[in-house]
Amino acid sequence: MSQHVDVFQMAREQLATAAHYLDLDPGLHKVLASPMRQLVVNFPVVLDSGEVTVFEGYRVQHNSSRGPTKGGIRYHPDVDLQETTALAMWMTWKCAVVNIPYGGAKGSVKVDTKQLSQRELEKLTRRFISDISMVVGERSDIPAPDIGTNPQVMAWIMDTVSMQKGYTVPGCVTGKPIDLGGSQGRVEATGRGVVTAMEEAAKTINMNLNGAKIVVQGFGNVGSVAAWLAEQGGATIVGVSDAVGGIYNPKGLPIDELYHRYSGRDGGIREFKDAEQISNSDLLELDCDVLIPAAIAAQITKDNADKIKAKLVVEGANGPCTPEADQIMHDKGILGVPDILANAGGVVVSYFEWVQDLQNFFWEENEVNNKLIRIMRHAYGSVEAAMKQHKTDMRTAAYIIGVKRVADATIRRGIYP
Repeated sequence: MSQHVDVFQMAREQLATAAHYLDLDPGLHKVLASPMRQLVVNFPVVLDSGEVTVFEGYRVQHNSSRGPTKGGIRYHPDVDLQETTALAMWMTWKCAVVNIPYGGAKGSVKVDTKQLSQRELEKLTRRFISDISMVVGERSDIPAPDIGTNPQVMAWIMDTVSMQKGYTVPGCVTGKPIDLGGSQGRVEATGRGVVTAMEEAAKTINMNLNGAKIVVQGFGNVGSVAAWLAEQGGATIVGVSDAVGGIYNPKGLPIDELYHRYSGRDGGIREFKDAEQISNSDLLELDCDVLIPAAIAAQITKDNADKIKAKLVVEGANGPCTPEADQIMHDKGILGVPDILANAGGVVVSYFEWVQDLQNFFWEENEVNNKLIRIMRHAYGSVEAAMKQHKTDMRTAAYIIGVKRVADATIRRGIYP
């Protein structure tokens, strides 16, 4: 997380821009600019050494006008309440843009998981979910994986909630292992959605992706899958980076080999020898056709936006471009596909998983993927139409659609009592 950028302020600025286009009622704007609920918990965990440590965690629910809230749980040493609230707000718009019946939420715990054993991680997860159990549940607020969490963590959450209820509750969390009610295609869903959005955006600017040079910042779940699928589609991945740093080869990088042989090791993908080592910041400025920032927020700012050489930026991460950067890139003629559209594939398939859990009826992988691609293409088409109608950039267009849907639902329901 870039320390000098207030991401919650950034999220509110983006909302204000859409509110201006929609001529939103000031009172309604206040409702949408504020989180519905913020829960802060400080909870103890007994470490393997016998020492007791207290961790701080958050669960923020932004808006539930369109249905139960939905959002990931992030384990990272730099999380705070402001960032978690911004992410919850972005989730609200994201669910509305792809038109699934959820509001936005987000959870996080301030922790460096590299310092914990597997048993300590399990204890932390079970205690955290117990402490926020009064606000989460399969009909109220459904968590999912995010940075620092994975299907195993989701399995512990599902088991903890089930133990408290006295029966198995698979629908209380998504992103679970397949054998515990997870969905086929969920692991690849966000990356697949990013690539689908990229393919649609390429048509908008008449770019041929066959042989196109692509740079991917972040080689986690989203970035690695997006890179692999793009490569399968005929593109050349010339640069990638992970937490350690980046590598560059203008002739292309072998994504499958990078993922299976180098990813997750201490030296990361930089141990791959047939490439030039490059810093994360220099990676963003490489000569390429498509840039996919899929790491963390506030990576492209007013300081480096002018140096971006890509013709198309597709946001795999949440909030990787600041509003100032958006303006600079828009003026340069770079098409930016915003996070609330581009990386919505994860929540779409989380929604599919939840539906399957509630029905106890499961779909095959090709059915999941085809439904995902159809929803992503339809959402992209709606945003592109709004962009042309309002003569604006794609992020503002996506916000206009997302905010309008949430505002309409809020008005229809009315303010209780």
